[in-house]
Amino acid sequence: MVSKRNSLRMAAVTTVAVLSLGLAGTAMAATPVAHPASTAQQAAAQQVAAHASITAKPSVSSVQAWQLFRVTGTTTGLKAGTEVTLQQKQHGKWVTLPASVPTNRNGSYSLGVKLGIKGLNELRIVSGDIASPVFTVTVR
Repeated sequence: MVSKRNSLRMAAVTTVAVLSLGLAGTAMAATPVAHPASTAQQAAAQQVAAHASITAKPSVSSVQAWQLFRVTGTTTGLKAGTEVTLQQKQHGKWVTLPASVPTNRNGSYSLGVKLGIKGLNELRIVSGDIASPVFTVTVR
């Protein structure tokens, strides 16, 4: 019953993806190939992840329930077209919301958001293991 109620109270989030000509044709399928260079590639990927970062800034600090606002930010160390996703802290755990958008050529993103859970909402933007600093939006 609790999970049903929580799912009904879960924030509805809409995503507004910004189309960019630079993103056209960037999606490619890659098949991993096992060869001696794969460990070097893994090490390089871990080094990039260690230097990757995400910033996030909401357009408002307080909104009415279900009022649209934007979260904008930039990424460094991530490829253009990398998906960034909104997470919300619910009952002490980070919950991934159905809102994501690809980064554009310069690593920036803009995400349209609507929240329905009243009170102080702790939010962050994530991509893989990389997370932005936590920011808050109060829903009245």
